Amino acid sequence: MRYEVEQKYRVADLESIRRAMADRGASVQEAITQVDTYFAHPSRDFAATDEALRIRRVGEANVVTYKGPKIDATTKTRQEIELAIASGSEGAELAGQMFVALGFRRVADVSKVRQTFCIEHDQQSIEIAADQIEGLGSFVELEIVVEGEEAVEAARQSLAAFADELGLAEVERRSYLELLLEQSA
Repeated sequence: MRYEVEQKYRVADLESIRRAMADRGASVQEAITQVDTYFAHPSRDFAATDEALRIRRVGEANVVTYKGPKIDATTKTRQEIELAIASGSEGAELAGQMFVALGFRRVADVSKVRQTFCIEHDQQSIEIAADQIEGLGSFVELEIVVEGEEAVEAARQSLAAFADELGLAEVERRSYLELLLEQSA
């Protein structure tokens, strides 16, 4: 089983993170805009079960993602299943229509500009996402993807050590969707 071991931090200044990544020789990708459309299950409360179902649009590419419940109390480690779907706005719209036809309900869209960096740390490949979230502000997500539950603890430790090196302290375990829904309530 594939696990996404992730920790998110609220930050005041994304530029300092970009400089830190450059200083460490991290590989960098161009900033992109991602729009995530989240759906509510027709017979169970994803907020209560701590699951998520979304369609992510990045340019012409579309991906359906299921995120399982978090499996620990400190990080955002969870099972993640992703499936590419038809490209373009029509592909995303048709997938959304299919979910609605099956009884799912559209909840909200989360829009962000994300710049991704990759670096090796403690023999782990860490993906660093510098996110500017529309309506919420700036965040940094650190992520390691591992195969099998036995690899999760080493990934958690590596993320914690790397976060300490970067001076990241304001942990945020809630999803961007949760934060936006709380803000609008």
